[in-house]
Amino acid sequence: MTKKQEFIDLYKKHIKREGSGELLDFLLSSKSDFFDAPCSTKYHLSREGGLVEHSINVYECLKAYLERKRVKELYNLEFSDESIAIVALLHDLCKVNVYKKTTRNVKDESGKWIQIPSYDFQDDLPYGHGEKSVYIISGFMKLSRDEAFAIRYHMGFSDTENIRNVGEAFTKFPLAFALSTADMEATYFIEK
Repeated sequence: MTKKQEFIDLYKKHIKREGSGELLDFLLSSKSDFFDAPCSTKYHLSREGGLVEHSINVYECLKAYLERKRVKELYNLEFSDESIAIVALLHDLCKVNVYKKTTRNVKDESGKWIQIPSYDFQDDLPYGHGEKSVYIISGFMKLSRDEAFAIRYHMGFSDTENIRNVGEAFTKFPLAFALSTADMEATYFIEK
């Protein structure tokens, strides 16, 4: 099964909210490169299809984190399958249509300069990272407060955000911490 089909199957199985069909239609349309886009310019999953692969990885990491005994019993974290799918599968919609194919120069093993495929970042809607994802999703379907804060702060302390805001968001909206943890696990362990 392709990553595209895996994403579609997870999405349709778990996300039933009003407007979710229209959002999926947008992602599948020629107006979106979600299923072809890389996840970054030259870091994790900087290849065609990297964004959808990352989204699935984050989903799997978030599910696993929330299934931990300690998380359930000590932290009392429990979220619906729909909320988990929404925040994990859609947290990086801000990356749709922002990566443009290009080349860059690198040295090969012999020290000779060669051109390799690469991506440039060109954002026509510079609304931020997490907040842009919330903005895009909200154009199609309503998010709960937990979902919106989770997506908004999924970059955690690695973003340029005011550190106090991140800590407050994690304290008040534990799904934000859980999503950030899953995003970091996927990025630094699965996709390294």
